[in-house]
Amino acid sequence: MDIEQLEIRQHMAQFAPFEYLGDEWLDQVATQVEISYFQAGTDILALDQEINELCYVRSGAVEVSKRSGQLFDRLVEGDIFGYSDIMRNRRVRFPVRAIEDTLIYFVPAELFESLRADNDDFADFVETGGDRLKATVDQQRNDNQMSSTRVRRLIRRKPTMVDIHTPIVEVARRMREDNVTCVLILSEEQEGINGPRHFTTQEGQVRRLAGLLTDRDCCVRALAENLSGETPVGEIMSTSLLTAPSDASIYEAMMTMLNHNVQHLPILYRRRPIGVLQLSDVMRYETRSSLYLVSSIFTQSGLAGLVRLSGDVPLAFARLVDEGADAQMIGRTMATICRSFIRKLLELGEDELGPPPVPYCFMVLGSCARDEQTVFADQDHGMILDNSFIPEQHDEYFQSLARFVSDGLAACSYPLCKGDIMATNQRWRQPLSVWQNYFRDWIENPDPEALLHSSIFFDLGFVHGELDMLEDLQGLIARMAPQHPLFLAAMARNALNRTPPLGLFRTFILEKDGQHNDAIDLKRRGTAPLVDLVRVHALACGSSSHNTIDRLKDIAETRLLPEGVNDRLRYAFEFISMVRIRHQALAIESNESPDNRLRPSNVESHERHNLKDAFEVLSHAQKFLKFRYPVPSGASRGRSR
Repeated sequence: MDIEQLEIRQHMAQFAPFEYLGDEWLDQVATQVEISYFQAGTDILALDQEINELCYVRSGAVEVSKRSGQLFDRLVEGDIFGYSDIMRNRRVRFPVRAIEDTLIYFVPAELFESLRADNDDFADFVETGGDRLKATVDQQRNDNQMSSTRVRRLIRRKPTMVDIHTPIVEVARRMREDNVTCVLILSEEQEGINGPRHFTTQEGQVRRLAGLLTDRDCCVRALAENLSGETPVGEIMSTSLLTAPSDASIYEAMMTMLNHNVQHLPILYRRRPIGVLQLSDVMRYETRSSLYLVSSIFTQSGLAGLVRLSGDVPLAFARLVDEGADAQMIGRTMATICRSFIRKLLELGEDELGPPPVPYCFMVLGSCARDEQTVFADQDHGMILDNSFIPEQHDEYFQSLARFVSDGLAACSYPLCKGDIMATNQRWRQPLSVWQNYFRDWIENPDPEALLHSSIFFDLGFVHGELDMLEDLQGLIARMAPQHPLFLAAMARNALNRTPPLGLFRTFILEKDGQHNDAIDLKRRGTAPLVDLVRVHALACGSSSHNTIDRLKDIAETRLLPEGVNDRLRYAFEFISMVRIRHQALAIESNESPDNRLRPSNVESHERHNLKDAFEVLSHAQKFLKFRYPVPSGASRGRSR
């Protein structure tokens, strides 16, 4: 191999799909390519001409057009084109022109077909084409066993079930004989016979799943209360029962247990109990202790114990990544862990300060509310107070409780909000009627500058207290937002403030702030603007969902977006989120502080391709957003202040 061929080999080996090839194939490519030079403005491929070579951009830049002449794509060094036409019918469907002086390597079609046949990664790259991003995200999801494995696989034995009138001493004997830690309680209640808890036994009898009793319940509710052994089990059972269908994924079952802090989950097949999933069952699969961590949070007696446990959070995050969890799973798990810290701090605060003088709801905002949290995100929270709240009589209590929670979270490595969007700020600790007026004013009198700072409040998540207060606000937003086009236009304009980091030729625009040169902020330039634009569409269609993927599902049921855009947004969001998460996990494993700044030079070329595709999706979606929500004619662009 001469020096020129060696240089060709070294260059092509840096870029997908040639980076997937072994040495022998790379040698063949380098010795068979032909090289041509094209001046700026010169046609490289004309519409409908015969094509017999794969084209590789060695230097320069080219434009790919549709039949109509509309721009389809711009390609630069390391990009390839012509492969879809070779695989189709060897006629050019997308003409290509040099827009800079350009050097092209031509790979013979016969060699290209041999490479496809021999190397699966090479074939996957060229065959997925425009769906590369979708294929990558789907593969990540398929590789995650927790999201694809049904929970029924973890059931090892039939459940122990007793009648609601069985004496507790007899129930205890059954638990000992069957070597179980819980029993399911059945009743013969016939009312509402087709209800969700009614089922038909194998003997043909209709029964109702009335409750559940654990060995701990026997100690706390029976022995500790000195109850007679003849007391019917129905008097001490837990009736607030959670269940899961047998075809739910292990991940879905895990999240149910995480969110509600339960260690026993009855599994149903056609409403009939087939077993009880226990914490230890999931732990054998979810070996990275997210469940154990949440369970441990609620057993702590003081702040010191919570602070000790907070050290396990980044380890649980990194291990979930290593285990193959996807971005949705990780975001929900991290948000659940954060909510658990808050809930326990509220319990400890109420123990110290006494019961609240009026009912209240503690809510989270932003990424925690959306279940899209990464490791140790900033605090964003507020309090909704009952309308009977009297500041002079009650606010000292709630201010102290908010301070207890905020200081506790800071001690557990959740930083204070730099914008002071916390319940410690009196503005965000108000009665329900005041919160209702906040949202009415934001929607009816949209000031773009005010909305820029308040958009975080359109992501609301429940933590503790009176859920109906939060649902009241969510319902108000869902009703009002679609009816106010000026509000939607203002939110849309704000959603365009952060643009993807793509230059004219699909090259990355890198940060130059003196501290993180040559890096992309994956949150500020990727996930955040995607979240912002999806939020606008969700508000427009009256969605009450908070999670970005769930919002996209609601949007898909409308005609707000052109065909295919919804799916492309989902794949782009999931991919950028996962790149960001893996970047942070790698920092944790290297004992470094996790951040959002990725250096493209540190990732493989196929991932750079996918990042460019994802940012391109974002760019097109932002252009459509501006078109979809224009400022109504004659409308004021904001209030004077």
